[in-house]
Amino acid sequence: MANKSIREVMTSNPCSIDADKSVAYAAKMMKEEDVGFAPIVEGDRLVGTVTDRDIAVKVVAEGRDPESTKVREIASTDLVTIDPQQDLDEALRLMARNKGRRLPVIEEDGKLVGVLAQADVAQEASAEETGRVVEEISES
Repeated sequence: MANKSIREVMTSNPCSIDADKSVAYAAKMMKEEDVGFAPIVEGDRLVGTVTDRDIAVKVVAEGRDPESTKVREIASTDLVTIDPQQDLDEALRLMARNKGRRLPVIEEDGKLVGVLAQADVAQEASAEETGRVVEEISES
């Protein structure tokens, strides 16, 4: 598995959302694309991420207006990312350490080039490796 790079298994051209778009726009896009996670960008540079849970907890549960709330206001900006040249073993370690199911893939200049999901890695990794990582991610 270690000889495959992130670039070979990541989802290229992920559905990203401009930081100035509304949360309502983000929710509609996530529904249309059937995703629960989206990278937030300024131009082509990654500035954050947003999940369907972020929308539920930070907007809906707090009674905020999804039309006037910008995604940049609720985006997670403490990001764990990976370079497309790194290998899948490193991706598994990052996912396990940070309890994340998805990693934005960015070039050295900060340009978003893809997203690596736990499912992408699972297709390439052994069942044993995948099981270990899923277990570590799921522990509270």
